[in-house]
Amino acid sequence: MTISIGHRSLHVPAPGNILLWLIAAFHMLLAAALFAVLLSVSQAQAADDACTGKNLLTELQQNDPARYAEVVKEADATPNGKGIFWKIEKPGLKPSWLLGSMHVTDPRVLNLPPYAQAAHDGADTIIIESDEILNEKKAAAALLARPDLTMFTDGTTIEKLLSPEDYARLDAGLKQRGIPLAAVSRMRPWMIASAVALPACEISRKAKGVQFLDQKIAADAAAEGKQVKGLETLAEQLQAMAELPVEFHLKSLIETLELGAKMNDVVETMTDLYLSGDIGMTIPMLKTVSPDGADEDSDYAAFEQRVILDRNKVMAERAAPILAGGNVFMAVGALHLPGEGGVIELLRKQGFTVTAVN
Repeated sequence: MTISIGHRSLHVPAPGNILLWLIAAFHMLLAAALFAVLLSVSQAQAADDACTGKNLLTELQQNDPARYAEVVKEADATPNGKGIFWKIEKPGLKPSWLLGSMHVTDPRVLNLPPYAQAAHDGADTIIIESDEILNEKKAAAALLARPDLTMFTDGTTIEKLLSPEDYARLDAGLKQRGIPLAAVSRMRPWMIASAVALPACEISRKAKGVQFLDQKIAADAAAEGKQVKGLETLAEQLQAMAELPVEFHLKSLIETLELGAKMNDVVETMTDLYLSGDIGMTIPMLKTVSPDGADEDSDYAAFEQRVILDRNKVMAERAAPILAGGNVFMAVGALHLPGEGGVIELLRKQGFTVTAVN
């Protein structure tokens, strides 16, 4: 595959960045969920609410048992890869709770397990990634105040960066989601890719005002008079993506389009894994979307450091003084929890005992 960047051509190996952009898209769905507000997507433009994806792992298990076994083995080796709900304890404090969230409007995700709902209802303070999501219009205004993070401010347009063929494919992909290409022509490629990565059913529900999980958690808490505190600003979240090279984001955008309707299958598989608590299997599963499971080491190192590990540290450091008050319910993206550099391990290093709640 070749991507035109201005007068240059960039060759992209077919499996190249598929793993990276999938992870990036789902780390940034919090920002992408505001896409409908930024573009004023109407209910009339939005597609049907029905999602049509299938579970890719079920298919893999049937068609390639050996590859499926590799996925399971890698998942089993991931620290803290089992469970989306955790108890946080420290002597002298009331227990707090940690939920790995998924930034979607899927009714299955919005319906918290009874024990998590009880912890939310009984908590004094609620922590989410960004409390700016409590008011979407203010959040959108905050993003528009930093146009350099989401838009090209030097006259560049996406048309100048893509070949005519890829530009036409982008136009078609956006039309399927009720988004006019003219409305995003000056947006940075990663922002457009995040919107294209969202299934049409997500765009539709979002346009109709359905809250994604983190929003619902925060809104319910605010309605009950609880304190709601954020760990990051939306600008900080976007900065992490904006600092990655434009070439990376262009590859992400084109490969999003390459995947086409299969994106629905990816979302459905991620949702099934989330609901079963098999978070550690998410990244191994995403690797199978690439024909040979390959990724680009240099790109991945930069991405992992800036978008995952750096943000994990910020979340853990800013959460610690709030958790010191006890009786807190904390919800952050589930992919921030597992691994040696995940939020769970970082909280343990700060003296908290963190255990999975089954």
